[in-house]
Amino acid sequence: MEKYQAIERIQELRRQIRYHNERYYVYDDPQIDDFAYDRLYRELEDLEAAFPDLITEDSPTRMVGGKGYNTFAPVRHTVPMESLHDSFSEEEMLDFDRRVREVVSNPVYTVEPKFDGLSVSVEYRNGVFFRGSTRGDGQVGEDVTENIRTIPTVPKTLSEPVPYLEVRGEVYMSHESFFALCEKQELAGEKPFKNPRNAAAGTLRQKDSRVTRQRRLDMFAFNIQQIEGETMTQHAASLQRLSELGFTVAPGKLCHTMEEALCEIRRIGELRGKLPYSIDGAVVKVNDFSQREELGSTAKFPRWAEAYKYPPEEKETVLTDIEIHVGRTGVLTPTGVFEPVTLAGTTVSRATLHNEDFIREKDLRIGSRVVLRKAGEIIPEVVRLVENPADSVPFAMPKTCPSCGETVFREEGEAAIRCQNPECPAQLLRHLIHFASRDAMDIDGLGPAALEQMIGVGLLKSPADLYRLKKSDLMQLERMGEKSAQNLLDALEKSKKNELSRLVFALGIPHIGSKAAKLLTRKFPEMDSLMQANEEEMAQIDGFGTIMAVAVREFFSLPGTAHLIASLRELGVQMTEPAADTGADTLAGKTFVLTGTLPTLKRSEAAALIEKAGGKVSGSVSKKTSYVVAGEEAGSKLTKAQSLGIPVIDEETLMRMLHPGEEVLS
Repeated sequence: MEKYQAIERIQELRRQIRYHNERYYVYDDPQIDDFAYDRLYRELEDLEAAFPDLITEDSPTRMVGGKGYNTFAPVRHTVPMESLHDSFSEEEMLDFDRRVREVVSNPVYTVEPKFDGLSVSVEYRNGVFFRGSTRGDGQVGEDVTENIRTIPTVPKTLSEPVPYLEVRGEVYMSHESFFALCEKQELAGEKPFKNPRNAAAGTLRQKDSRVTRQRRLDMFAFNIQQIEGETMTQHAASLQRLSELGFTVAPGKLCHTMEEALCEIRRIGELRGKLPYSIDGAVVKVNDFSQREELGSTAKFPRWAEAYKYPPEEKETVLTDIEIHVGRTGVLTPTGVFEPVTLAGTTVSRATLHNEDFIREKDLRIGSRVVLRKAGEIIPEVVRLVENPADSVPFAMPKTCPSCGETVFREEGEAAIRCQNPECPAQLLRHLIHFASRDAMDIDGLGPAALEQMIGVGLLKSPADLYRLKKSDLMQLERMGEKSAQNLLDALEKSKKNELSRLVFALGIPHIGSKAAKLLTRKFPEMDSLMQANEEEMAQIDGFGTIMAVAVREFFSLPGTAHLIASLRELGVQMTEPAADTGADTLAGKTFVLTGTLPTLKRSEAAALIEKAGGKVSGSVSKKTSYVVAGEEAGSKLTKAQSLGIPVIDEETLMRMLHPGEEVLS
């Protein structure tokens, strides 16, 4: 390659790698798989080796990891958290062994799984955990102490009061936790994480540590970075010491030759797909610390360790059928049925085909010969088409919902085809969870577990059936006594009197959140007038767009919607918006932000009172914020308000502002 060609290619490779680094490290949303990324990276390494004068200090080959969001406080690592150099063949591992033996004699290696998670540092003083941080760029990471504190496999107190200890570990999400999280995300209408690594990274960077706790992360410890009061001479012994102190350590094996190490690498590779967590390779390390010092490090990698990356296993098979599954959000998802093949240790016969565009782009048909692999070693996916039979025909998605038979819609700019019928059986649980949620009908005591039970025994087939429940029905359910049953019936009765805007939001109309529902019902304060409104009338509402208007019109045109509204009306659910109090403008022109737990009001109730008095409620603090209403356990919003000098008030003060001149009971 001529030098001018190398310059152009190096610039392009650096641009691509920086982009993919940002998607992976910062947004936890990779656009290509690890194997494709590794090929780009290796090509850049080879070109820089061939043209060393083109190497720059800001090249991705000289950087470790990536910089995160500026969400958390920075932590400078006293001991740099280095990355590892990758090998992709046994020949390259033998080259690594040769380079090691050129410097030290008779090295002994440890071989450990390479976990597919997020590298972190955890620190202890006198045996007590006090700080946790991400790797970041290797020199500076993010302080995620409160989130790491929620990880059960990170000991909060060591078995001995070691004066100071810094441990490096890999935070990961087990397959069980990952699939449970994806199910919850689907129920909530959210985009599920692509793989456990992204789920772990996104969870560890949550602003609310309670979310991190609910999602369940774990950690393997794999290195002592620093320790006071003890001298460690070998890696295997340091792992044993970490185990004695209470850590879950990376399982490793001592190997006296590279041939033994390669056998262990092959053995670990055979476990892929069978482990309860994801691995993407194996790590070979020199065991003796004095030998590590002799070997030293490059600008980015230690010379005493090497990562062996397993290539993605791919197999050819035949697509024998395409089944359409209606998800809990109403999305029609095509699933491919294949002639069974073995991938990453398990038999695969089914894989998602994502959507209509995916099928069209790959030209998938019944009878197609395709290549399959497992993304992240757990999720089967179609990589590419090999060939189509001569007599095959393009696949067409159905025009009606396989679950309820109603016409399906594909909105402009979206890949998903969706059933919007509010009484579609496939979507029932998700609809009911949304219907009963805090910002919708706000039915206390009606969580997902109770709803699943009620659906399972046939009590619920529609949101309207909630208002047909009897105490005798409820008392048949597990953990539902007479008092709990009566409380739920009382909550259901109370919800009948909700404002129309809450009901509109509860119906789950695409693109219509709680604020959009309020805009609608201010313009159309009766359900009948809203159901008869056309797109032009709705589009005239300030803050209401054409896409939203089309979604509302399509939703109310469905026979299932008309049937549900009629049933709710018959059961006594309010179908009108209360007339606005023309004198209630005491908070006009003021913007409030709510944070923490208020003494007597839910935040949604406080927001409703503020809006009824002419004020606005915002979800974030800015210079335009008039007041921050803070309760117990107020978080970053309170801190920001204080830094900006914005007045902070409590619930009692808010009530006095809402009712000037009246005595407010505290």
